[in-house]
Amino acid sequence: MFGLIGHLTSLEHAQAVAKELGYPEYADQGIDFWCSAPPQIVDTIRVTSITGQTIEGKYVESCFLPEMLAARRIKAATRKVINAMAHAQKHGIDITALGGFSSIIFENFNLEQIKQVRNVLLDFKRFTTGNTHTAYIICRQIELAAPKLGIDLSSATVAVCGATGDIGSAICRWLNTHTDVADLLLIARNQERLQALQDELGRGKIMDLTDALPLADIIVWVASMPKGVEIDPTVLKPCCLLIDGGYPKNLSSRIQRRGVHVLNGGIVEHSLDIDWKIMQIVNMDVPARQLFACFAESMLLEFEKWHTNFSWGRNRITVEKMEQIGAVSVKHGFRPLLI
Repeated sequence: MFGLIGHLTSLEHAQAVAKELGYPEYADQGIDFWCSAPPQIVDTIRVTSITGQTIEGKYVESCFLPEMLAARRIKAATRKVINAMAHAQKHGIDITALGGFSSIIFENFNLEQIKQVRNVLLDFKRFTTGNTHTAYIICRQIELAAPKLGIDLSSATVAVCGATGDIGSAICRWLNTHTDVADLLLIARNQERLQALQDELGRGKIMDLTDALPLADIIVWVASMPKGVEIDPTVLKPCCLLIDGGYPKNLSSRIQRRGVHVLNGGIVEHSLDIDWKIMQIVNMDVPARQLFACFAESMLLEFEKWHTNFSWGRNRITVEKMEQIGAVSVKHGFRPLLI
């Protein structure tokens, strides 16, 4: 059985969803209530691959909200993630994906040092961040969407915002080895990590966001922030592809300029038979035919019976692992969302 640990995008969204799912006691509560709310299994999922194989899974709502990070409620945020993991393991789930901020919180606050949650001894091999599949899908979005917009990768400048993160560094490695991208702009806050990435790649220009944006034909945004990001669309090139791989996704609503194409990054399309209701309430544009690539990773691991933490730790994603998860993604009927 596979599992998905998720969360909603805001307090307002959480209140609306709680009402829709039949939890009226949650619907009118404020942030303090959500800080103490326990994880809940709110959906049972059945997925049938194009191979004919069927698997079953559970969706675990962690009750984490991005406002917890914005308000510096760090203990509450970390408790949400670790309690949701214990809840998934206690219910016998073999491999569970940490969606949205769950994996970011786990890594940034070193939650691997927490081995015991009440009577549950956490087995971290039962969990995956889903970042390898997400990085692979974003790379395929770059490769497939750019030509549709008349952007030739061999002469294109690609800016990766969040380049030193787990997903960002993996994207840089793929672009460096699998494409002939003309120029690669590396953007992140930690200069030491940027220098290490540049040394590893043997190329790339370290730049700040303000200087990089006007130069980029393709912008890959893979830095997740509780409050989103502000980009001035007037500084962007007249024909530009912007892939929003962060969470929550909000660039399409903020950037309205002719010629600038915003694509939701890390989303897969499919024509599979998936019986679930959760995608209808997590702001997916076409819930019957789209889902997050990180969630799809746990499905792929269950299909292949690879019950292990395929994606784990910072900057450990190799091109070979991306190729491996990409092959089974195609095998079972997932494809990158395109324009």
